[in-house]
Amino acid sequence: MDHWFQRELQLIEEKGLTRKLRSFSNGNECEVIVNGEKFLLFSSNNYLGLATDFRLRKKAAEGINKYGTGAGGSRLTTGNFDIHEQLEAEIADFKKTEAAIVFSSGYLANIGVISSVMKAGDFIFSDAWNHASIIDGCRLSRAKTIVYEHADMVDLEYKLRQSRGDGKKLIVTDGVFSMDGDIAPLPEIVALAKKYNAYIMIDDAHVTGVLGSDGRGTADYFGLKEEIDFTVGTLSKAIGAEGGFVATSSIAKNYLLNNARSFIFQTGLSPSAIEAAREGLSIIQNEPERREQLLNNAMYLRLKLEESGFVVRKGETPIISLHIGDSHEAMQFSEKLMEEGVFIPAIRPPTVPKGSSRLRITVMATHTIEQLNTVIYKIKKIGKEMGIIV
Repeated sequence: MDHWFQRELQLIEEKGLTRKLRSFSNGNECEVIVNGEKFLLFSSNNYLGLATDFRLRKKAAEGINKYGTGAGGSRLTTGNFDIHEQLEAEIADFKKTEAAIVFSSGYLANIGVISSVMKAGDFIFSDAWNHASIIDGCRLSRAKTIVYEHADMVDLEYKLRQSRGDGKKLIVTDGVFSMDGDIAPLPEIVALAKKYNAYIMIDDAHVTGVLGSDGRGTADYFGLKEEIDFTVGTLSKAIGAEGGFVATSSIAKNYLLNNARSFIFQTGLSPSAIEAAREGLSIIQNEPERREQLLNNAMYLRLKLEESGFVVRKGETPIISLHIGDSHEAMQFSEKLMEEGVFIPAIRPPTVPKGSSRLRITVMATHTIEQLNTVIYKIKKIGKEMGIIV
């Protein structure tokens, strides 16, 4: 058996796709200790800096002190605490939906909705760049999955028009796409869903706490809160905690509670994660300056990289994708940055399509202007050394 593993690992290495774990000795601050060395961190999804905020730490400790360290079981047996339900009510209020249901991760939320709602004879229309958890949810369902070209509404309408049968239709998309940071064309999706009688599901993992009024997400950003059937999100990025959720109607929540296997058979979120998430949600709504600083930092970094000659996708989110192409070159760029004290891992296949390896740069609200200027200088320096820019 080990010979087979060794052969497969060698093939991965030859393609420049080997992955290794790096050990952080502190949390996702602007400066981190990785394998004993200090780096500027520009790859974290801790967008608002809340994962290390003292108030979330305090609330997490209070949750442990009152309830213990774990839920002790699935929520349908012994693992449902009053604070689970309080968190769900607060998420629903934040997202302006009738109800919300909390899962132990955003991954479980995505596969739970798709695999339980969509059945044999149904049709799922999925953006080509959707997150792996959406792809896996489609695979677990028995519905026919039809992939449309990324954000291509002509292709989506063509495929909606071509679908035959009486089954349900679901259009599913990331709100902000995790690798390039571009925003889904939601107004056009809503129009097509109405025209072809389809449900809509959005994954707001990278949007919640970032876009829309008070960071309420993609639907709020476009003024389309009433048009979305399922909004999935995570508590582990801008909110600064752990877990996932689905914001939806009360009847749909009850359906998921009774049918979503990734809810029924999961262990409930730990008390510390619940209480940290509740505090994160509160801070997001009461401190809008954090979100404003995040978006200002993102705009500044994106503009300076564009001015330096890099090809950077237009946008306003804190995800900035620096396309390199070749996986070996992307790895080399990342390693040179590490030598300069900057931590930005290369993103390679199968996370992104072949030939589109890149540096996925993310900014945080807590990055200073000095730190932004430092990373800009070092990216430019290495870009020139490698002949990527002149």
